[in-house]
Amino acid sequence: MIIYLPTGRIVALPIRIIYAMYAELSPKAAEIVTLTRSLLEAGGYNSFSYADISARVQISKASIHYHFPTKAELVREVVARYRAEAREGLAMLDRQLADPAAALQAYVGYWTNCIEKGTSSFCICAMLAAELPSVPAEVAAEVQGHFEDLGAWLASILEGGVARGQFQLESSAPIEARFFMSAVYGAMLAARGLADPRSFEALVAVAIKRLTRA
Repeated sequence: MIIYLPTGRIVALPIRIIYAMYAELSPKAAEIVTLTRSLLEAGGYNSFSYADISARVQISKASIHYHFPTKAELVREVVARYRAEAREGLAMLDRQLADPAAALQAYVGYWTNCIEKGTSSFCICAMLAAELPSVPAEVAAEVQGHFEDLGAWLASILEGGVARGQFQLESSAPIEARFFMSAVYGAMLAARGLADPRSFEALVAVAIKRLTRA
């Protein structure tokens, strides 16, 4: 996870943390996890099968089942790792930025950079949330956990911003956090639907202006 701070400085998850996230996986299992993440981002849970993974990583489906006995187990593993990476990224923002408004801008800046550069055009948990009624329970639990994690972080940022006189909230911090989260994910969807990556930043700016208006 690479984050562009408002100062122009770039920070990223330390290599030791990234390594620890994948250290227990074999090289082939790590390759499967990485590919599955990109497949989820592109089309969600129901868009691919083990046959698709087999063709891309050039191993048999039986070998994939050796590493991950079921698709549900594989996707749960991918989402759990994604969730852990996101938690660490948000914690890094807390460590790097004491200013709530700057932290919120940095969070948005992360997605702006990902979407405009094409490195990650959509949150995999947002993709899976749209399929929630049809995904396995263990996957759904991780997806919901991600939204709870993010909502809690956003609420704490908004509360901190209110205390500093940076934000004005029309509702409680948890509700406003969910509203902002929906604006971010809605902007992702619009950017993809309109084939206009730059629209993401412009749309989220409206949500930020709502919080910071005098």
